[in-house]
Amino acid sequence: MTENSTPQDTNAITYAGAGVDVEAGDRAVELMKSAVKATHNASVFGGVGGFAGMIDASELLSYTRPLLATSTDGVGTKVAIAQALDKHDTIGQDLVGMVVDDIAVVGAKPLFMTDYIACGKVIPERIADIVRGIAEGCRLAETPLVGGETAEHPGLLGVDEYDVAGAATGIVEASRVLGPEKVAAGDVVIGMASSGLHSNGYSLVRRVVQHSGLALTDRVDEFSSTLGEELLIPTRIYTADCLALAEADAVHSLSHVTGGGLAANLARVLPQGLTAVVDRSTWSLPPVFAWVQATGNVPLADLERTLNLGVGMVAVVPAASAETALSLLADRGVPAWRMGEVVSSDAVDVSGAGLDYVQGAKGVDGGAVLMQGAYAA
Repeated sequence: MTENSTPQDTNAITYAGAGVDVEAGDRAVELMKSAVKATHNASVFGGVGGFAGMIDASELLSYTRPLLATSTDGVGTKVAIAQALDKHDTIGQDLVGMVVDDIAVVGAKPLFMTDYIACGKVIPERIADIVRGIAEGCRLAETPLVGGETAEHPGLLGVDEYDVAGAATGIVEASRVLGPEKVAAGDVVIGMASSGLHSNGYSLVRRVVQHSGLALTDRVDEFSSTLGEELLIPTRIYTADCLALAEADAVHSLSHVTGGGLAANLARVLPQGLTAVVDRSTWSLPPVFAWVQATGNVPLADLERTLNLGVGMVAVVPAASAETALSLLADRGVPAWRMGEVVSSDAVDVSGAGLDYVQGAKGVDGGAVLMQGAYAA
């Protein structure tokens, strides 16, 4: 023992003893560094590990009237499926999709993203898997991941519990903003296929799973996979595809189909006085949605207000650009189809439409959506 050292007090209360392992956090950072760095482009200033992420904003000087767009989100109770299966490398892509695609909807290019992970205990390999998934999502969205935080909350969250959230900022020229003011009667409504459930409605889905009596590891014939594998399919990210449509002047407005379903989200990007008439017969319900409906005896109206039902993004495009938009999306590997058209609301008979008709949604007193027909077999 040196002259200035003191014996360890076995009764001392330490940070580690309180449940926070600083060294584990450091190990997690080391495991994720290469994945994070791989998302960086020439605009990123500095490396990984600083107090703040920085980007070179010189690009803004080329804009006449640059508008910043921002979004923040999480992935809801889908994390419970990841935790139950101890599979954490896809939930990060879900997070990115929920955040950056909301920015792309207005025509903005995401400049950077940050993430936040709260957990009961830092398991370095688990945290690194989550962040690798975020990095993969950022790669697909062509968006640098410039910072993040992992917070250990012992006593508040269980050892194997965590939640994730993220935020992103984008840029768009004011004259290029997409939205309801550009939409006109005669526009075509194009649906872009989802990869599956994406990240909304998992409270309903989890209740149906519980009702089914199946384990997440059970195989389901309709899916050709286990139930858990189907439920963890990561969210399709449309950012680059939406920006390609905007660059080609082939779109008036975009709607990210998240909480609230297709009709409510589409109504948000239509102006008052116009109605999008959507024909359900233009697509079939993917197996997972049909399974949820049949297994839980879920009413169609509830299903449509909760899940994306196979449509993750909607583009409202000028009629003259419809084929261009469909061709562009096909070239980019995005399954897409004509699902309806925009008409004057005065020309639509909504008597008896009931829940098939939605006017305005989520605080936006905008246009309307009328869902017609039955889904294709």
